Amino acid sequence: MELFNISRLSAGFITVLVGYTSSAVIIFQAASAVGASQDEISSWLWALGIGMGITCITLSLYYRHPILTAWSTPGAAILVTSLSGASLNEAVGAFILSSLLIIICGVTRWFEKLMNLIPVSIASAMLAGVLFEFSIRVFTSLETAPILVGTMLGTYLISRTLTPRYAIPLTLVIGLVITFSQNGLAGSSLSWEITTPVFIWPSFSLTHFIGISLPLFIVTMASQNIPGIAALRAHGYNTPSSPLISWTGLTGLLLAPFGAFAINLSAITAAICMGKEADENPAKRYIASIWAGIFYLIAGIFGASIVGIFAIFPKEMVVAIAGLALLNTICDSLSNCLSDPTDRPAAFLTFIVTASGVTLMDIGSAFWGLLIGILLLLPRRLPRSPA
Repeated sequence: MELFNISRLSAGFITVLVGYTSSAVIIFQAASAVGASQDEISSWLWALGIGMGITCITLSLYYRHPILTAWSTPGAAILVTSLSGASLNEAVGAFILSSLLIIICGVTRWFEKLMNLIPVSIASAMLAGVLFEFSIRVFTSLETAPILVGTMLGTYLISRTLTPRYAIPLTLVIGLVITFSQNGLAGSSLSWEITTPVFIWPSFSLTHFIGISLPLFIVTMASQNIPGIAALRAHGYNTPSSPLISWTGLTGLLLAPFGAFAINLSAITAAICMGKEADENPAKRYIASIWAGIFYLIAGIFGASIVGIFAIFPKEMVVAIAGLALLNTICDSLSNCLSDPTDRPAAFLTFIVTASGVTLMDIGSAFWGLLIGILLLLPRRLPRSPA
């Protein structure tokens, strides 16, 4: 296995960078809602980092596919409000029950049966819609950081012509160089501290099962696991979905007493390791997800300290490198979803609804885009009775 490859390593690093900088603050808010101490918040980050790292590495090695896991960002957002009035012990109990529901979905193969109903065209349209905003942000960030983003964009365009394989690593290096030259990294206050996990005894109640566990389960499945499998399908990886769901649910169950509220499949950050920028050879892209797992483990070991380190990177640099790393994936997804004329109207509507970012009943646009696309295609795919 060629582990030390700059394009795969950089894809793994960018995956973790984008994941932490985009939503770690929501986890702080969710943990604070139940009165967690600083040590307990660090334990949440430890559990999530360790869980994501272990699942990324083991599942990618076993299937030889780029399997990326993540925490449930929509789930964390729901917890900010739904945890109000609950104790930390009750929150952990709710996390355990939510993970149990995810395991049941995987073991019974209900999830796999559902995913087999989703055509590749609709899955590709959903993925393109989820990622579309990232490509837009590359250019809107030019307004606030024209030198940084403009130079990164120019580096990407030139290197795409001269050395496509190293376009993203070179762009990342240039972004870091400019950031350092502009004194954009204020690292004097940073400290590296190994996190000590804190075990929290769970407490269970029907009220919190209904008010916390069920919403967390539904949002995690609809907004994370379904798009995560769809992303794999859109990139041509037919990984069995039920085992993935089962193992992520089991990991979440084991780490819930330390603060892991949800371990699930990733769609947005996963696409960084599934695209051509990670490796031209699709059979080798799983190594990029292994690197992501390694970086997740490091992030987990150092807990809250690593969040502070990632936070010092300029927002515009993170947005630009994420958007550029996803450009090929977005192009390929749009091409796939529009290639079949009969599926094209449904696929395009899936893309529009997903890209809109609409949230209904606390469920994100990716689920609603998939649902509308499937419903539009369903009448044509149902067997017709003879006249």
